[in-house]
Amino acid sequence: MLIHSSGLSKVKDSVIKKILLGNEPKPELMAILVVYFVQGILGLARLAISFFLKDELHLSPVEVSVLLGIVALPWMIKPLFGFVSDGLPIFGYRRRPYLVLSGILGAAAWVSLSTLAYSTWVATIAIALSSLSVAFSDVIVDSLVVERARVESQAKVGSLQSLCWGTTALGGLITAYFSGLLLEYFSTRTVFLVTAIFPLIISLVAWFINETPVNKDIQQQPDQTHPLTIKTQIKQLGQAFTQKAIWIPTAFIFIWQSTPSGEAAFFYFFTNELHFAPEFLGRVHLVTNLASLIGIWIFQRYFKSVSFRIICGWSIVISAALRMTMLLLVTHTNRALGIDDHWFSLGDSLILAIMGQIAFMPIMVLAARICPLGIEATLFALLMSIFNLGGAISKEIGAIIMHWLGITDTNFDTLWILVIITNVLALLPLLFLNFLSDTEETNIKTFPANSVNS
Repeated sequence: MLIHSSGLSKVKDSVIKKILLGNEPKPELMAILVVYFVQGILGLARLAISFFLKDELHLSPVEVSVLLGIVALPWMIKPLFGFVSDGLPIFGYRRRPYLVLSGILGAAAWVSLSTLAYSTWVATIAIALSSLSVAFSDVIVDSLVVERARVESQAKVGSLQSLCWGTTALGGLITAYFSGLLLEYFSTRTVFLVTAIFPLIISLVAWFINETPVNKDIQQQPDQTHPLTIKTQIKQLGQAFTQKAIWIPTAFIFIWQSTPSGEAAFFYFFTNELHFAPEFLGRVHLVTNLASLIGIWIFQRYFKSVSFRIICGWSIVISAALRMTMLLLVTHTNRALGIDDHWFSLGDSLILAIMGQIAFMPIMVLAARICPLGIEATLFALLMSIFNLGGAISKEIGAIIMHWLGITDTNFDTLWILVIITNVLALLPLLFLNFLSDTEETNIKTFPANSVNS
């Protein structure tokens, strides 16, 4: 009986380890995954915020756009949070206390949105604070993952990032269904109150983070005379970006993300021309979240050991080719082929989401591995801010092209030209792919705290 129980225990441990992509199910890892899961599940209130701003605060689309631009600011200044975390430890700790504070701030923001937000200004502040909470906690857990990913064996390369992004996608998958369902039975303010529970979970699991106080690090390593200061970090970032192995991949990622997008035009086409209902668009969101999980599994199963240059190159080519199938939809050729608009859009979104996630994972792995020791949080946050900036530029260039083509909320005659232009320009990063190959095996210099004199 004892042998049988022992065998079951081994099988159970093996299954758990397989689910965790070969990573040991330690309390710290589970805490990190919970934070990523909460980030995904916070989408529970995304739809409620839209209805709240429109129906209760009676804001116009322009006002909503301005407000959402303001509350997105924390995601554009993530390096600042990295500076604070790396350079200003609390009671000697650089990660754990900031996770606790982020969770408390997030809960307070959602509670205030539920109980105090009866004006635009209060609502803006509350939503901005909730955004700040998520952005700061994102910087912290990203730095934890980077620190651990740098020592991954070649056999496990990318497994931790795959696991973390899969956990976020799982949270988003659950959100995609319940965000609309809750609004069928409860008010937006009730949804905000329910959402306030989840940031507190971050504060609780933060205590499972295994972190050595900075003071002990210094005692154990006498050559380090002081923790990193903000001035030191800035100098170290300057040193880091003199390395080809860092600035070339960063420039490549920026160029890749800056290629124009026609996302806004497609949304109007779906709703105004094809008359897709919000409920159907919610189903598309559910499908794309599920597809993201499939994409992560495919990357982990088949592509994690493939060269970054090869996987990025093929992802760019295949994604551009698949997006060209939008020509069938915007010209209504799919109808002539007997394919319903809804089914075509659903299948197209599914395939593109899988390819998009496969393309995104090597970027995250590459970004994690080029971060030098000592400034992980700061540099990774900077890389992700550059990533986000590229996405913003992509939308702005797309808007210029849309204006040039005369595309409006009712005129889609030249939408097919937009599809061709955006997908041809999406191939532009291929011109710089060979530069990326020169950096794949380059050693990254590390920067101990005393390497730069303050």
